[in-house]
This record gives sequence, structure tokens and C-alpha cells, in this order.
Amino acid sequence: MSSTSAFSAFSALAPYGWDEAWADEFAPYVSEGLLPGRVVRVDRGQCDVITSDGIVRADTAFVTPHDPMRVVCTGDWVAVEPGGNPRYVRTCLPRRTAFVRSTSSKRSEGQILAANVDHAIVAVSLAVEIDLGRIERFLALAWESGAQPVVVLTKADLVPEAATLAHLVQDVETTAPGVPVLAVSAMGGDGLDVLVAVVGGGTSVLLGQSGAGKSTLANALLGEDVMDVRATRDADGKGRHTTTTRNLLALPTGGVLIDTPGLRGVGLWDAETGVGQVFSEIEELAARCRFHDCAHESEPGCAVLAAIDSGELGERRLDSYRKLIRENQRIVAKTDARLRAEIRKDWKRKGAEGKAAMEAKRGRWG
Repeated sequence: MSSTSAFSAFSALAPYGWDEAWADEFAPYVSEGLLPGRVVRVDRGQCDVITSDGIVRADTAFVTPHDPMRVVCTGDWVAVEPGGNPRYVRTCLPRRTAFVRSTSSKRSEGQILAANVDHAIVAVSLAVEIDLGRIERFLALAWESGAQPVVVLTKADLVPEAATLAHLVQDVETTAPGVPVLAVSAMGGDGLDVLVAVVGGGTSVLLGQSGAGKSTLANALLGEDVMDVRATRDADGKGRHTTTTRNLLALPTGGVLIDTPGLRGVGLWDAETGVGQVFSEIEELAARCRFHDCAHESEPGCAVLAAIDSGELGERRLDSYRKLIRENQRIVAKTDARLRAEIRKDWKRKGAEGKAAMEAKRGRWG
């Protein structure tokens, strides 16, 4: 069967993102009698897969590798057996994008939260003070995944003053260059029409802390109360995890939504490109530094520090950039022996330079 025939034969999957490119990827498995499907939920080594025959339950034992980055996850397109008890996923099609964070384990493994995502929606509650540093962290992972980030400021009805709301949006826009920032009230419907237009063009993953209003936002997009919603604590705006698994849902207005549990920790995972995208203005300034390996700390001719002095760049922004760069270097170094060696070499060089500077000072004082 050709890819065009495969696309037509399984056109019932179109609301879930099935297109001719996926049909082309799946074409080699048609002769084996396998069915294409998209993973809508994963738990305990099994997954729910939407196929042209409806949702089927399948075991992932055949495609569960030792590498945690290659396990089946929500959003994957897979080839499943047409029948059997149990039924098995036989292969996972190559991913277009993958949203990955580092785990909290000491083994420094990556954890895939969602696959084949076009838009990463970062939900931020206006019920509490906005944490710009956390937004920058989410955006770094989003850019690194290959998806287009979108920041949604939820619970906008709690900020009735238009001028105050506009100021909050502007603050986030400054923190998120190149990223749409939308103020939305899922309760009142304000801003939802713009968000519906954004998510209607592909697959979107909904990210954020517990209590950010993700489930309420998901229900508003779905047009019905599908996701459980619980009240947040007044003291800190946090809530219990109302979503405990990652679920993929087709939206009635077009597009696909993956809702995720609230994320307490958002560790970077080899996200150098993503960090650079979030702090693009610092990267542009750094290109004008006198030294190509400038650390932007005390070096002469540092364009970044000059921007701090002139007020063009805020110190909080630079501190956040440094923090994420250091964190990313640590996580990469744990899995990259060559980089570990380079970092140790750099530490030794800086140590030697510091020692030489102190000896020079002693010589002048003596």
C-alpha cells in the first residue's frame, strides 16, 4: 500500500493529527497487517491507543528499551497489532518533536513528557505573584523540544484593572522574546478565542505547576468538564494534582490537546539551544564581547556587562541566564565524558589564573 493509500485508509485518525507524512512513515508496516494509532495515555507498561477502529489497550513490552528517552509516551504514533490478547505495540514511529525534562533521580536521566507536539502552552496563574524565572525554565525546555511556546496567563478575571493586566502581560513578554503571551479567563471566556485559534493548528501540550488552572483551561477548550478540577490553596495558589497522567484529547474546534500533571520540578535536559532562544538578547550581546569565551563576569570589553551598566539589560535576567547555563552544563556533563573533561580543564585554567593573579598582587605589595 502506498503512503497516499495509507493516508486514505486511516483517514479517521485525521482529528488526532494523522497526515500524509505520518502515512509515509507508516507505509512499511501496512504489509505486516499492523494498524497505525496515536498514544492517548500510558500507565504501567500499557497504553491506550486511538486507531481507526477506536481506542485499544496495548502492551508496550516489545518497544520498551533500556533507554528511558525511547519509551512509548503520550503523543507517539505507533504500529499496533490488529488483534490479540494481549495486544502489543510493535514499533514507535520517529518523533518530530519531544518535550523532555531531567528526572529528579541521581542517575540524571531524561523523562519524555509528550511527543510530536507543535505548541507548548505554559500556563501561569495570575492568582499569585508571577515567577519569571520559572517561566524562563519552561520556555527553555519548550524551545529545545522543537515546539512553539505560548504563555497563557490564566485566571485573568482576578485582575480586573486593564492597566494592571497589560503591565503583567508586558513583563512576561519581555521575559519571553518571540513567544505569544495571552491573558485568558477560562471562567469568563476572555481571550479563549485567540487560544482556540492557536491550538487549532496541530498538537498542543499543556504545562505548568499544580494550581495553574490547566484542567479548567482544558475543559474550556474541550467545551465540557472532562478534566477534574479542584480548588487551589489561597495562601500560595497551589493545588493538588488533579491530572495524574498525560492524556491526549481531540478538540471540537480542531487540534489535539495533551494535558499533563502539575510539574513540581522542571529540570533542564541538554537544553543549550533552548536557553539561548529564551535569552536571545543576551546571546546577541555576547557576540559583541571582546573575548569569544567571555563569561560575562569581570572581563574587559564585555558587552553584556556594559548593557547591565547602561540599564539595557536587567540583572535578574542575567542571573537567570547564568543559572540555567550552569545547570544545563552540569546535566550534560553527567552524561558526556568529553564535556566533563573540558569543564575540569576550564576550572583548572581559571584556578591557575586566579593563583597567578594573587601572586602578582603579593609581588606588588612586597
